[in-house]
Amino acid sequence: MTSSLKNIAAATAIAISATAAHAEIITKTSPHSVAQTIDKLEAAVTAAGATVFARVDHAAGAQKVDMELRPTQLLIFGNPKLGTPAMLDGQTAGLDLPLRVLAYADAEGVVHVAYHAPAEMAAVHGLPADAPYIKMMTGALDKLTGAAVAE
Repeated sequence: MTSSLKNIAAATAIAISATAAHAEIITKTSPHSVAQTIDKLEAAVTAAGATVFARVDHAAGAQKVDMELRPTQLLIFGNPKLGTPAMLDGQTAGLDLPLRVLAYADAEGVVHVAYHAPAEMAAVHGLPADAPYIKMMTGALDKLTGAAVAE
């Protein structure tokens, strides 16, 4: 690889990293524990017909290496009917798909759910901002996380 190509590759990587670092994160407060919030989210995802690919308990992982982390769980889920068209428009969208929602307890014990706005994914991966799947992902994430934090 020539020096100029290496410089272009490095600049591109920095630009993508900077964009991802500033991606909009949507948060909601949950009246439930982290585990209950993720349970409710998982039930809503399944009821909506989407696939749950994984549930990651970051606090349990930390405990395995003798470290302490406040309750923190991640649910990874998706629907190929939405994700596949996104990847057909920009295959690097697969870096951000399937969708992910994080539930965590902050230092005061307040539980939050957080996820990246699909519009940010569109911007990062050069997807059409007005693509129907972006609107559908946005609505689905709002509805599913709303169900997770509902009383």
